[in-house]
Amino acid sequence: MIRRIVATSLFSVSLVLSQIAYAQVPPKPTVPAIPASAATVAIPPATAPSAATPQMSEEDLRTFFDGMVPYMLARNDLAGGVISVVKDGKLIFAQGYGYSDLARHTPVAADKTLFRIGSVSKLFTWTSVMQLVAEGKIDLDADVNTYLDFRIPEAFGKPVTMRELMTHTAGFGETLRDLIAVDPKGLPSLRQYLVDNLPPRIYPPGKIVAYSNYGATLAGYIVERVSGQQLHDYIADRILKPLRMSHTTTMQPLPASFQRDMSVGYLGAAKGDAVPFELVVPWPAGSVSATATDMARFMIAHLQNGQFDGTSILPAETAKLMHSKQYSAAPGMNGFDLGFYQGNRNGLAIIGHGGDTIAFHSDLELLLDKNVGIFMSFNSAGAGDLSTLQVRNAIFRAFLDRYFPYVAPQEKTVADPKADAARVAGWYIPSRRSDTALQLLYQLGQLPVAARPDGSIEIPLLQDQSGAPIRWREVGPLTYREVGGQTHLKFVTDSNGDIRYWISDEFPSVELFQRVHGLKQGGTLHVLAPISIVVLVATALIWLGGWIVRRRFRSPLDLSESQRRRRLASRVGVLAQLAVVVGWIIFVAAMSQPLAIAHSGELGGWLILLYVIGVLGVIGGIAIVLEGVPRIARGPGGWFCRAGEALLALSAIYVIWAIFAYGLANFQLHY
Repeated sequence: MIRRIVATSLFSVSLVLSQIAYAQVPPKPTVPAIPASAATVAIPPATAPSAATPQMSEEDLRTFFDGMVPYMLARNDLAGGVISVVKDGKLIFAQGYGYSDLARHTPVAADKTLFRIGSVSKLFTWTSVMQLVAEGKIDLDADVNTYLDFRIPEAFGKPVTMRELMTHTAGFGETLRDLIAVDPKGLPSLRQYLVDNLPPRIYPPGKIVAYSNYGATLAGYIVERVSGQQLHDYIADRILKPLRMSHTTTMQPLPASFQRDMSVGYLGAAKGDAVPFELVVPWPAGSVSATATDMARFMIAHLQNGQFDGTSILPAETAKLMHSKQYSAAPGMNGFDLGFYQGNRNGLAIIGHGGDTIAFHSDLELLLDKNVGIFMSFNSAGAGDLSTLQVRNAIFRAFLDRYFPYVAPQEKTVADPKADAARVAGWYIPSRRSDTALQLLYQLGQLPVAARPDGSIEIPLLQDQSGAPIRWREVGPLTYREVGGQTHLKFVTDSNGDIRYWISDEFPSVELFQRVHGLKQGGTLHVLAPISIVVLVATALIWLGGWIVRRRFRSPLDLSESQRRRRLASRVGVLAQLAVVVGWIIFVAAMSQPLAIAHSGELGGWLILLYVIGVLGVIGGIAIVLEGVPRIARGPGGWFCRAGEALLALSAIYVIWAIFAYGLANFQLHY
């Protein structure tokens, strides 16, 4: 149960990393019934191209998407969505599906309905940066402090550069505080947000990819400083107006002229749980509201190296630089361009960016070699068989397989994969994390790599569309390929040959997964934590039961005064350590609520309270040990009682260790 709560919490947070008003619930939108066989046809295997490749025409695209998207909406509890496709400099398909407002039964219109595009907004910020790079006003490799009126401290002996911000390798820890708000009153300026939320640096610059909303916001502020213009105005003047994106805005709250066409966001379609308009506080990282047809113009401009209908928003050479690989966590694996991440698949060079808020989930993909782009967005978190992330991933891959069929080259499994499978088996933690206030949440999100008897490996939380764990077989030294698929997973070692981390092109390369050692391994935590909790609860119940029995039969314990004091302190210590456990379970459960991230700025008081309880838990644990050691050595009580005291003392020591190891009493408020 605890692990389920934690997993839900981490999922809610990750939807925003890159989170009620209740509307009247109308009848669920009717969606044409699609048999299972039709659904299967709509999502063909990646390695099974059809005999005759369909032409990417408006008619064929409509047939294709009309047969898939309504089914996806109904199956996964999504209210509405929109898709646009461009090819050779033209918009060839744009279609809305479902509803933008369930209460009013307002259908989605591709050229009218605005969707929040989340972190796809970063591409507008990054494009702004590259415009100033082209003008010689920003140097990609200069210390960012050159452009700031406050200071980003050096770490690991190196400053941060714009290139590192654009490849998410600046080394910043994750920041959740003040990420999403629903009340426009009191929103901070960019400078105030950046100064108040400066995250710790946990990696040397340029070494480890760890996606950072803070880094993108810092880049947006640098654009303001260098251009002398507010970023809202800069993007409007230098990108939106030249591309005639008249139904797009970075403004929050929305200007009155846009409000009527803004889609409502939902937790799910079935209940019609509406989400208030989400205010992205670090707004250069995710504030854009746009229509699908406007996003088509943006895609065309990038596919044509900055050119659109006789207008240029980027010099061609600058656009090509922006679209070229700048960082990869492992040779041969997808990496980061300047702002775009690589998603190469089906033998195609693909760059793009996804975006998620609490309610809205979007994706933009550019097929550079084919001059094709696709944008999609959905207005619901959903609650069906697939997450919204999996929905958009399935649609994109089906699109690729239909119009760019591909048979992946054969790669033989290495002769003896079992040794390497045993070598890589273990627990891994995402590089995108905080090591301060909320590090427990990230530690609980570790992923296990499991070795199978045949030498293949699997990561249980990486699943295919049927919900089965993806299996990987070794096709080269520490390089694994998906069984029945084309994606790869690669492990990277240090100079001693020890495993450092793994990365996969199964998903965007916004983070990697680092090896965890010792007691912090998830498997150890999942065993020792429940045992310790059970021992503490059982001890409290036994003491309570013993007190009732002794009171009933008037048979007090024969203890000296010092023994009584130690026993009382031990009892209080057990309650204090249980308070630590209960407090963090409640906190994690609260964080699992869909709108919790919208109130992240209010967590400081709760964290201080939890830290104080953590200190009491440490003191209480010491009291437990001080009471237990003499009882184990000299009694009173027989071997059974002494064994119980030993188990209690060991449990208390583990809880003390966990409080320090997971920062449960560090009084840090960076999160």
